[in-house]
This record gives sequence, structure tokens and C-alpha cells, in this order.
Amino acid sequence: MAFVYRGRSLDKIGIIGSGQIGPDIALYMTKVFAPHGVPVVVVDVSKEALERGKKKLEKKVGKGVETGAFREDRARAMVDNVTFTADYSALAGASFVIEAATEDAELKGKIFAQLEDLCPEDAIFASNSSHLEPEVIFASAKHKSRTMVNHFFFPAERNPMVEVVPGEATDLALADWVARMYEAIGKVPIVVGSRYGYAIDPIFEGLFQAAALCVEEGMGTTKEVDAAAARALGLGVGPFTAMNLTGGNPITHHGLNVYTEKIMPWFRSPALLDAAVESGEAWDVPGRGEKVTLPEDREKAIAEAMRGAYFGLCCEILDSGITNVSDLEMGVEIALVMTPPFRLMNKLGIDEALRLVEQYASTHEGFVVAESLKKQAATGEPWRVPVVHRVDEDGVAIVTIRRPRFLNALNAEVFEQLCDVFAEIGSDDSVRAAVLTGFGSKAFVSGADVHFLAKIESAKEGEATCLDSQRATHVIEKLGKPVVCALNGLAFGGGNEIAMACTERLAKAGQKVLVSQPEPNLGIIPGCGGTQRLPRWIGVERASSYLRTGRPISSAEAVEMGLVRAEVEGDLRDAAIELARDLADGKAEARTIPTEPLDAVPTTLPEVDLGHLSTKIDGIVCRAILEGARMSLDEGLRHEAKLFGECCETEDMRIGVRNFIEKGPRSKAEFKNA
Repeated sequence: MAFVYRGRSLDKIGIIGSGQIGPDIALYMTKVFAPHGVPVVVVDVSKEALERGKKKLEKKVGKGVETGAFREDRARAMVDNVTFTADYSALAGASFVIEAATEDAELKGKIFAQLEDLCPEDAIFASNSSHLEPEVIFASAKHKSRTMVNHFFFPAERNPMVEVVPGEATDLALADWVARMYEAIGKVPIVVGSRYGYAIDPIFEGLFQAAALCVEEGMGTTKEVDAAAARALGLGVGPFTAMNLTGGNPITHHGLNVYTEKIMPWFRSPALLDAAVESGEAWDVPGRGEKVTLPEDREKAIAEAMRGAYFGLCCEILDSGITNVSDLEMGVEIALVMTPPFRLMNKLGIDEALRLVEQYASTHEGFVVAESLKKQAATGEPWRVPVVHRVDEDGVAIVTIRRPRFLNALNAEVFEQLCDVFAEIGSDDSVRAAVLTGFGSKAFVSGADVHFLAKIESAKEGEATCLDSQRATHVIEKLGKPVVCALNGLAFGGGNEIAMACTERLAKAGQKVLVSQPEPNLGIIPGCGGTQRLPRWIGVERASSYLRTGRPISSAEAVEMGLVRAEVEGDLRDAAIELARDLADGKAEARTIPTEPLDAVPTTLPEVDLGHLSTKIDGIVCRAILEGARMSLDEGLRHEAKLFGECCETEDMRIGVRNFIEKGPRSKAEFKNA
């Protein structure tokens, strides 16, 4: 068997190295590829390392069974699919090999030279280096076009971020294939230019250096600085704790000293780290659940130093040209589990961010104040962080909503960028059609960001929020060019509402849960067209059942009822592009949504079992459906917004939203029907 993606087949995956990260990469790969019959082979020259790696993988899979992440049969299949061996010949015929050996260029070169005699010429060779440039690693490779760095992050089986780093001789189409393949299997890749350390590690290791310097400068102990830095930057764990968890002292010690020449003179291994590497001792850090407090003046001093270093490091990487604002923002947030840099700068103010960086540079020799930050401050505007991305392919604009950490959930920023992007498409004569999709393999759009909804305080504000959100669906629906929605995963709430504004919808085949209007569970009604477009696509009475109960619809059901044109077994994006072109060229015909008042609208709706849901909100949604169906679509949308505003003044809306935020989507709110 094999895993086939976009014309390339993976039939055996090799992992070189059974140390710190190799077994974790193998675990992720077997989780994804075992169902496709693609074996994973882990090779290491050390039998002890192989034994440790195997036990580590089996332990993590066993933990997954305990937590319910894996069924027993799937867990056994995953473990049985991985071979741990010292025999390199087991990699013969492998189509994708990831080397995760020691960070040594000569060793890596020897490994790949050996692989060239074992693997076919079209096999992909990737190094999980954390620092070395691909040009250095693959200097002696015979076929450099198939080589690149794939940098995973700790822990590799759970942290979705991967830096894909092509070298100067890498086939860029192949690097793009690898990045898109990672996205298809649930990772979050960013393609980064070749430079020592790439985009993320200079921030991770630079922040550790900044924290160590805070200690050396007498601002606090390692435990105190660790806690204060975590608070200042929104870190999941502080810099010293992270170093303990990853065992990163030696490689960070080496990396910082190389950054001195490769990036800027400020970088160096602090004396504190030199001593830790020599002693081999762990850092003194806060214990689990331990609260470490500092006097206000010391807390502020550490926060300002860490933020100044953070903003300066991120903007220096932006200056280098190896990445962009959007990828760096997402990469840092996901890989390092911290408040993303550009949004934090926007929150504090760009002038304040520049002040902090200049203040840090004035007291730390060799620290560079990036030109990109100076220029941004001079504009007086916040950073623009794209979350809606557009690329054009032969007259078709492919638009992707990308907020993977939140399953592409909608907020004001997404709605605004959708309006801007589609307005540009509408006025671009070189584009004749568009495709709208979501990033990743789980969700097209998981709905609206509930924290965004929680800020609504009045009926007037609720109505205005709806009307503002509806601008995006208006632009899409009235574009004058066909728009095909490629439903790559679940489309809940606003996600389904945006999809219904498109000309046609295609869905990835076999999705047990595809679309839903789950608003009743939150004590609200749809506000972006759900009560108006769903009845017009599938009929008033049928739509009312889903709108009143929040019951989900599978991809097969969505096709049967006419909400989705077809399920797609192969590449969904390519199928959507083809359909968009056919619609634009008149080779395919789309069903159009009725925009005038509907005929034969019933007086009442069929009874449904509301269970725990609010009767107060149900009364409002029934009004929206029935009254809106007797209006034109545009009038109905305005009416929906007004009724959404009414929901915002109910007690049940507060109960539903608060319950979701505090207890999660599976918890049933205790509505008061008021």
C-alpha cells in the first residue's frame, strides 16, 4: 500500500536517529501513515538508543490508549508499523527519509551519502536540523534538488509546527509539495529561507539568552526570571523550564556562539549557560503549580527587558527576508506556545515596542534595532497580520483562511480581511473565478471566536456586529465571478454561513460531521445569514430542524439535500479550482439561491425536541426563519441581524456564551428560558 498525495507516492518512511526527537517524529508518522500501510523504519547505530526510542514510542502510544486518544487495535497497528533497527539496508526503497541525528554537519553528510545508494533518485531527503543550513548539510549530495531541512519542534508528535527550509539547489516545487503534504496530514508548516537557525530558534534561544542576562544583571534568580518572563510574554513555560524540558543547554550553547557571526554581535553564550553546560545540572525553576511573585519594580524591569529582546529578535528575522509577518507570527505562537509578537506589539503600541527595543539595545552591546520596526513605527499604524491569504493560479484566486490554532475560527480581523481580499478579486480583471478554503485538514471554519461574541453588551451592538460580519458574505455573494467553497473540514456556524454565500460548495469525502449551525447551544441565533440562506438552499421546514437544534450534517447528507454539490475523493483544492474554471467558462452550471420572498412559506414550523435548549432563543430563531422567508434575501439578512441583537439582551445568551468559555463546547448550558 501507499499514501498518494498530489501525484507523488509515499510507500516507506525512514527516520535516522533514535535519540531525543527521532522516536517522536516516528510516532507522528506512524499515527498518520499506518492506516495507509506505509511502514516507518527508525535506524540508529546505537542499540541502546533504539531500545530507549522503542520504549518511548510504546509508552506514549500506551498513554494515548489510557486517555482515549487511540483504540487498542489502532495503537497496536501503530506500534507494529514501526521497525527499530541498526541495519541501514532496512531503508532500501524508502521514498521519504528524515534524518534526526546529532547536530553535526559531517555526520549528517555521511548519513545521506549512505542513503543515496539505498533509496531511489526521487526519494525526498530531509534533515531535522535545528540550525545548520541545507547547503551545509547536503554539500556533497548527488541530487541536491530533492534535499531540504524539515525542522520539527518539541514534542514532535504533538507540536504541529514544522519549518520547511529549502536550500539554494532545492526544487522549490518539491518543497511546496512537502509543505502542503504536512498540512494535509495535520501539521502546520511554514516555508523559511535558508539561514543558520532558520526563523524560530533564534527567538527561542535568544529569549533564553535574554533571560540568563537578566539573572546575571541581578534582576532575579533563575526561578524568578523564569516566572516573570513567562508572564511578560505569555509563555506556556518560562525560558529556563523550557531548556530543562528539551535538554537544550548544549545545543543552545553552541548555537548562540554561532549566531554571533551569522546574525548579530549581541548573541553569545552567557557565563550562566557556560557553567550549566559544564556542570550538567538542571536549572532551578518553579515547580508545577508554584506561584512566584516579585516586587513590582523588578517584575517591570524583567518584563521590559524580555519584551525588548523579543520584539527586536522577531523584527531582525523579518529584516533578514527569510520569512514574513504572517508566517513568523503563526510560527512563534504555535512552536513556542507564547503570545505572538506582532499582535503583542500592536496591543502595547508600536511606539512603545520601538522604545522597549531601543532601551534594550542601549544597554546591551551589539543588539540591533531592526529597520522594519523603525519603519512601522514611522507609519503610526499597527502591524498588519494576514490571516486570509490569496494566491492566484491561471486566472483563479485561491483564498485560504488560516488560523490553525483556533481551527480557523472567525473574528473581526478575519471578516475584515475577507472583505478586502474579495473586493480586490472583484476588481482584478486577470481573475475570472475564486476558491475559498480553510487551512489544514480539520476545519474549513469552526465558527465564530466565542470570545469575540462575549464582548457584545447590547442589542444595538449585537445588530451592528452582525451587519458588519455580513459585509463579507455580501462581497462574496455579489462578486460577479464564481466562488467555489472547498470544505476541507467542518464548517460550523459562521463557517457554514460563509460557505452558503459562495456559488458552489465541494466537500472532502467521508466527513461524518461537515456542517452545523450550533448557535442554539450558545443561546444565540445565526447572525451571518444562516436563518436566511439555509432555508433558501434546502427548504424552510428542513432547514428549521438544523437551525433550531444545532444538529450536524455529514458530507453525504449535505450532498443529498443539495447544500453541497459533490464529495471529492482526491485533492479537494484541485477539484475546486477545476470547478471554478468550468463555472467561469460556462462549462458547468451552478444552482442560484432565490433572492426574492419564498413561495408557500408555512405559518408555523414542525415541532422539534429542544431538550436543554432555550425556548426563548428558539422563539427568536423561528421568527427569523419564517419572517425572513417572506422577505427578500437582503431584507431577511437585515431582519436576522436585528433579531440577533434581541438575543444579546437575553439572560440565556449570557449563560450560553459563559458556559462555552468556562466549560467547553460539550457542556450543556443550564438555560433559564429568559
